[in-house]
Amino acid sequence: MFAALLTNVILRYAFGNGIAWAYEIHAVLLPWLVAAGIAAAAARGQNIAITLLPDMLSRRLRTGLAIAVHAAILMICIAVLWSSQPILRAAQFQRLSTLGISQIWGYASLVFAFGGMAVISVLDILRSVLGVDVMAHDPEDTSFS
Repeated sequence: MFAALLTNVILRYAFGNGIAWAYEIHAVLLPWLVAAGIAAAAARGQNIAITLLPDMLSRRLRTGLAIAVHAAILMICIAVLWSSQPILRAAQFQRLSTLGISQIWGYASLVFAFGGMAVISVLDILRSVLGVDVMAHDPEDTSFS
């Protein structure tokens, strides 16, 4: 995607005309890159978080807080997925003019990201109920490096 956009910019400035589809490819690929990043960060516990309160709590209270936080995330994900249905239905009929593909392919990343976060929240609630401290983060376990 970056190479296509860079090539398009160079061609546009050098010849006054670029690659027509390079304007539209980001509408499909960029949402998927963001959605994949959201899902990967949530799965590994690397999303942005302030851990001051959980670090101050006992393990039992931290478990209760984890369940409350993941229940709130689950409700938000369900609300976003539910409220996005009209947009997803409308996107089936919208086509990118140059590429000719349906815009649903870009909007489907919304379902992937929030559906993935909902599944991760349900699993973290279950893990918390089973006694796993999901708020205890070890940097070695969550590092992408």
